[in-house]
Amino acid sequence: MEYNLGNFPDQLKADIKESVRKAELLTSGEIRVFLEDTCKLDVLDRAAEVFELLELHKTEARNGVLFYLALKDHKFAILGDSGINSKVPKDFWDQIKEDMQVQFKKGELTTGLNLGIGKAGAQLAEWFPRKQGDINELSDDIVMGE
Repeated sequence: MEYNLGNFPDQLKADIKESVRKAELLTSGEIRVFLEDTCKLDVLDRAAEVFELLELHKTEARNGVLFYLALKDHKFAILGDSGINSKVPKDFWDQIKEDMQVQFKKGELTTGLNLGIGKAGAQLAEWFPRKQGDINELSDDIVMGE
């Protein structure tokens, strides 16, 4: 099924939010998901705008991650903050993106997104393990654009 903001089911939103919650149990990293219908800019430029809009750069360890998707345009990007990118290999996000894209091409949007979120959480746990008393700095809710 082709999704857009107008027909995106509440149950899928809940499933994705639960994936974020589970991933963040492994890491102090903060994961946000932003969905909108269209992306009029280069997808990485738009994701960078959204990253700043959602204040992902304000986490204590600079370990915020954005999963950005433009549903109608079939574009997506994953952005990690400087704290992550200074520690992980250069191709860190590439494999996650490739795995997600395989699912997206099958029409499995939420499967791909949940897979990517889970893999990001597991890998971030190596560099940013969850510590005693860790607080959730950012909401796990999906942000719906315009």
